[in-house]
Amino acid sequence: MKPIYFITAIDTDAGKTVMTGALANYLKQKGVNVITQKLSQTGCEGSSEDILAHRSMMKSELFPEDLEGLTCPYIFSFPGSPHLAASKEGKYIKPDVLKMATSALANRYECVLVEGVGGLMVPLNDDMLLIDYLQECNYPVLLVTSGKLGSINHTLMSLDVCYHCGIDVVGLIFNHFGTTNPEITPDTISVFRKKLHDYYPTAKMVEVPVIKEDNGLVDFSELI
Repeated sequence: MKPIYFITAIDTDAGKTVMTGALANYLKQKGVNVITQKLSQTGCEGSSEDILAHRSMMKSELFPEDLEGLTCPYIFSFPGSPHLAASKEGKYIKPDVLKMATSALANRYECVLVEGVGGLMVPLNDDMLLIDYLQECNYPVLLVTSGKLGSINHTLMSLDVCYHCGIDVVGLIFNHFGTTNPEITPDTISVFRKKLHDYYPTAKMVEVPVIKEDNGLVDFSELI
């Protein structure tokens, strides 16, 4: 297990918040001292809604680091892309602030799960996309995908851009939430497994069922 994992997704609604919380809960139940982080949150006031969702799934109270602001360095009220939401408040997302917050968490915890914002090409500021940030940080990446219509295109493009940018995708998480056609889903999963192996031969793929409160612990043992 690595000290930091970056969790991104093929688009905004693929389920990376739920997957981050579920993975954090899995690691916590396995005795790992784990914490989650959200790079930036838009469309909320005061507290990060995604961090609150993580804590709920982990069955944890807020951590001291949540109150310090380390787990979500930038929170904006406008529900838009981080660069736009920041500019509306006269602010600018500084990559060094994000890196220092993640580093501080990594010094206190065995594992930090960093949830990204949107997909790989979301602008953090006027000069940097999320993919640029990942290139700089060199974090191992877990990519969240799904079986909804269009996911093959989005997933293969995401794998391709990561590969050509030198980003290490160590796992693909298939979120079954929203999957509809039982004839399409197996074929989609087959395509994903093949292409993941083509790009990243040692990477793992896991399927996560629709998560409900009574589901129990999601098994990520093949992933981490």
